[in-house]
Amino acid sequence: MNGKLKIGLVIAGMLALGAIGAGLFIESGYYNIGADDHHTKIVLAIIEQLRERSIGARISTIDLRYAEDPVRVAAGAEHYAALCAGCHLAPGVTKSDIRPGLYPHPPNLAQEDLRDGRRAFWIIKHGIKMSAMPAWGKTLDDAAIWDVVSFVRKMPVMTPETYQQLSQGHQERKPNILASHCQDR
Repeated sequence: MNGKLKIGLVIAGMLALGAIGAGLFIESGYYNIGADDHHTKIVLAIIEQLRERSIGARISTIDLRYAEDPVRVAAGAEHYAALCAGCHLAPGVTKSDIRPGLYPHPPNLAQEDLRDGRRAFWIIKHGIKMSAMPAWGKTLDDAAIWDVVSFVRKMPVMTPETYQQLSQGHQERKPNILASHCQDR
């Protein structure tokens, strides 16, 4: 047997043993997947890297379409109040009943500087697996998602009073907030 064949067999054997070990680990149920038990540092690092690389690989084809029109920003505020504030908070909204039970904790978008609108658009549209972030692209069209992105970009410098004014339509039309932007499916 030549040297290259031996090396190939050793590598194949190690990969097979690794796959068997991973399968046994998964089958054992040892790793606690509960949201009230934090990931180990290595698992968290792997998940974060996977998330960032996955999103980064998919956003390059998205054209930025921020809305500066106050009517569209207000529409984004209404959607945000109805769909996002419970997890991501808002100006003047510092607590929610659902937020403490979420892991990983969603970012407080009232305090985040949103630099990459394409990334925000992709996350809102497609969601993130195993994070409680839903794929709003199933119920909102792209224009409505861009309205939310446009609103979120302005939120860090927004006063609680301005947020209340912009999102007040949500309170008046709560049951039908999605009706005007639902896609035909």
